[in-house]
Amino acid sequence: MLSLRRRAAVAVAAAAGLVTAGGTLAAVTAQAATTGCSVSYTVSSQWPGGFGANVTITNLGSPISSWTLTWSFGAGQTITQLWNGSYTQSGGSVTVNNVSYNGSIGAGGNTSFGFNGAWNGSNPTPTTFTLNGTTCTGTTGGGGTPTPTPSNTSSPSASASPSSSPTPPAGQGPCDIYAAGGTPCVAAHSTTRALYAAYTGSLYQVRRSSDNSTRNIGVVGGYADAASQDSFCAGTTCLITVIYDQSGHNNNLTQAPAGGAAGGPDNLANATGAPTTLNGHKGYGVYIPPGTGYRDNSATGTATGDGAEGEYAVFDGTHYNGGCCFDYGNAEKDSNDDGNGTMEAIYFGNITVWGYGTGNGPWIMADLENGLFSGINAGFNSNDPTINDRYLTAMVDGGPNHWSIKGGNAQSGGMSTFYDGARPNVSGYNPMHKQGAIILGTGGDNSDSAQGTFYEGVMTSGYPSASTEASVQANIVAAGYGH
Repeated sequence: MLSLRRRAAVAVAAAAGLVTAGGTLAAVTAQAATTGCSVSYTVSSQWPGGFGANVTITNLGSPISSWTLTWSFGAGQTITQLWNGSYTQSGGSVTVNNVSYNGSIGAGGNTSFGFNGAWNGSNPTPTTFTLNGTTCTGTTGGGGTPTPTPSNTSSPSASASPSSSPTPPAGQGPCDIYAAGGTPCVAAHSTTRALYAAYTGSLYQVRRSSDNSTRNIGVVGGYADAASQDSFCAGTTCLITVIYDQSGHNNNLTQAPAGGAAGGPDNLANATGAPTTLNGHKGYGVYIPPGTGYRDNSATGTATGDGAEGEYAVFDGTHYNGGCCFDYGNAEKDSNDDGNGTMEAIYFGNITVWGYGTGNGPWIMADLENGLFSGINAGFNSNDPTINDRYLTAMVDGGPNHWSIKGGNAQSGGMSTFYDGARPNVSGYNPMHKQGAIILGTGGDNSDSAQGTFYEGVMTSGYPSASTEASVQANIVAAGYGH
């Protein structure tokens, strides 16, 4: 629920926990005297006994090639999962070190990591952070007392027409934007481009039929190295065997196993089935015919229970059918139907068995298990329109008794809100019972009769703000699909 979304930026002052009447923590920026660095600590979501947080380090000194950040929790909080870094904790003292791809921070640059934690009694914001042995005080000189500056997070509002698409932040990918908004990516998958500006790892792996050897396909200038795939697969057929998680959580998508609705393992996608271009750079999407699917039943960091999350995916809006179910998102960890509310994934297609919208489809809906929902009602909801852009952006967000559907053209314009409100008025979906596995191309129980094409998608920790999602859509448009 939005009222639980709390934001606080670190100050070197005990005033860092100021709460507004709406349940939103006021942001407090470190502005004390002296040197080197500042740290923003944001609680993106909180629930009884647990919370999610995002930490952004800004380097105000000379460039650094590696970093260690330390702080102490004051009320017995503990970290349970952390991404984009490695950590140790002894009592209240926490030490976080960089990972291979985010150690370098230029002068004036920043990097982010996130974590889930546990608390009991109270969850105060830490007040002092040290970077590479230097206490972060927010400036490189001068003095003065930190001044709290309230910063409230507004609720996304329903909109019948697309919101305007802002200029994307320079030098950022979608996951940089989510991190800056306090809702970091915990899974980031794409076969076409890097989803972090600094990501230089592999996007996916292909296997060729001639000798069963494999090759990881990386990035060149932020886009997939399609030429590497083309040379490796020349004269033979290649399948996509792994879609790597760029978030640092190791939530890689691999061949889906058998499930309650269909045997397995599922088929793998032909690596050349969905050719595309992005601003003149050749790439390949994931072309999924019936019987094909990917999954990670051991995912970490993803939302569970009634925890808040955001999801988006870029699909081919002309490739779909009425089978169940072309999904991307949160699902059961045992590949079975475990009951209402045990999954929360983006669905795209024109099936009408559980839910549908206006026109003949296809529609963006939420697969919440035992129901594809286009709004608050089971069955028909007039707010959910047919959407079939060649490249489309689909978003589903969910938190305690609050969820939304958004859609837009991935080549131009902003996002339209098709639903934003309470959980469905059907038993079993409030609270939710999410399990945190990740699926692509199938239903939660491995129902595999659907089809579609996937280019990129992410899952976040915490419910993203409308402004964050508008910036993500602008970034997608700027990526240049189809150009």
